[in-house]
Amino acid sequence: MYTDYFGFREKPFSITPDPRFFYTNPRYQEAYASLLYGIHERRGFIVLTGEIGTGKTTLLRRLMENMEPHIRFVFFYNTTLAFEEILDFICQELGLPIKEAGRLQKIQALNQFLIDQLARGDTVVLLIDEAQNLGEEVLENLRLLSNLETSTEKLLQIVMVGQPELEIKLNRYELRQLKQRIAIQCRLERLDDEEVGPFIHYRLSAVGYKRQQLFTPDAIREIAHYSKGFPRLINILSDNALLIAYATSQKKITTE
Repeated sequence: MYTDYFGFREKPFSITPDPRFFYTNPRYQEAYASLLYGIHERRGFIVLTGEIGTGKTTLLRRLMENMEPHIRFVFFYNTTLAFEEILDFICQELGLPIKEAGRLQKIQALNQFLIDQLARGDTVVLLIDEAQNLGEEVLENLRLLSNLETSTEKLLQIVMVGQPELEIKLNRYELRQLKQRIAIQCRLERLDDEEVGPFIHYRLSAVGYKRQQLFTPDAIREIAHYSKGFPRLINILSDNALLIAYATSQKKITTE
């Protein structure tokens, strides 16, 4: 609606996890580098946590888009399902012939597939978003899946991404065996107040906006205050501000 009015190629503050709009700062870059390292070095279990709206899914999308062709991803986010359903999904995504097969046959087929991939120099990564919703039984079975290995290599890399509740769940006594399997754990934090302006300007430049100070410094401070530094809330506030400016024929986003 307002894209032509402001001279954008597209909306700059969409809340979809588009990796083109991924804003990096040292902490985000550290988390991204940790995921890369864990996958490339076949470390097995990797955990990434962060509050709602900190950009976890966008980070995963960036990871999948930028990885080398020999790394194959299975992306899963419906974490309310039983392990059997998750196992079916993994096998189907990898094209394994598991129709009418039992659990043991499915795991055997998956194991052989992973061995074949390793022999070719390929890596298979299971990305699980919203992992805080996984039940204890599912988590325990994922631990057993991580037992698919050779004497020197983990065959399946499992990246679990979720809200801080995932950390609490993994600290339960019943899941201590899984907790000990986690090779890398990192966390995304909200942006500091001084990072909100660069975040906004980065997204504006990504849609082709070349002029200066569409958002006044005072307006950016207000957005930082009300968003608490959460990227999703920054996007929502900025998008609504642009809509109001368009509706009232304003060319700048002011505090008012």
